[in-house]
Amino acid sequence: MLKKILFAAVSLLSLSAVAHAEDLKEFRIGIMGGENEADRLRSYQCLADKLPAAIGVEKVSLFPAADYDGVIQGLLGGTLDYAELGASGYAKIVLAKADAVEPILTTVQTDGSKGYYSLMVARKDSGFKTVADLKGKKLGFADPDSTSGYLVPLVTLPDAVGMPVKEFFGSTGFGGGHENLVLEVMKGTFDAGTTFGSGVGDFKTGYTSGNLKKMVDKGILNMDDVVELWRSPMIPNGPLVVRTSLNDDMKAKFKQFMLDLPKSDPACFSAIEGGDFKSFTEVTPDFYKTIIEARKATVGG
Repeated sequence: MLKKILFAAVSLLSLSAVAHAEDLKEFRIGIMGGENEADRLRSYQCLADKLPAAIGVEKVSLFPAADYDGVIQGLLGGTLDYAELGASGYAKIVLAKADAVEPILTTVQTDGSKGYYSLMVARKDSGFKTVADLKGKKLGFADPDSTSGYLVPLVTLPDAVGMPVKEFFGSTGFGGGHENLVLEVMKGTFDAGTTFGSGVGDFKTGYTSGNLKKMVDKGILNMDDVVELWRSPMIPNGPLVVRTSLNDDMKAKFKQFMLDLPKSDPACFSAIEGGDFKSFTEVTPDFYKTIIEARKATVGG
């Protein structure tokens, strides 16, 4: 009888080891929506090339989602191992399943800050000078799960215009991600739209990082054609998160790889982050408390 029990225990341990080994074969990266898929895959290819050797997996797979929620649901469902989120997207996960992911790192701007801004832009030839000029006009948001493109403007714009967003603007809508939103503003679909940027550096280059910077670098936006009408209070830079159930050894190796990346491969660091940053730094859930509470109070889970 004892032999049977021991055999059963050994068998269970063996099965567990096999499952654990299988878990380490592939590392799955979710890529948020916001710009076209080909550009996102190109930016992240350096991670797919370098990570297998660094963290001990056979391959790294990239999963570009059509929108923010695609990555969020992948993390909630355990089908993704890593993604870089906006603070509001992280808040959505926490409110749905608090232990689904762990925030491990965030970015540091070139000036040392750990935040960025929601920026409201319009066509320069629109004649708009400030957000006050948009009374009764059509405002575009980027994505329902975007921090800078929706949550923060929803919460902070009322202070700038003196009334709730729905009362001040004639109508609002979503542009289908940051890049497409700005393109729609330039087409005239929206009178203005909310996107994001570091707010650091030269406006003419789209600042040092953010959606405007990426669009300028790709040659699809000329900042001479754009005017900035409003800027939010500083927003916490979004977290790099890993699946909580990922084994600790892989988490540690991955975290160290990313911490080293700005110096080991500056071009890769710049590509995945969409501009110029100083480094990564460690972060905990406490860094996002205000955003989690803001989302809970306004948008919900």
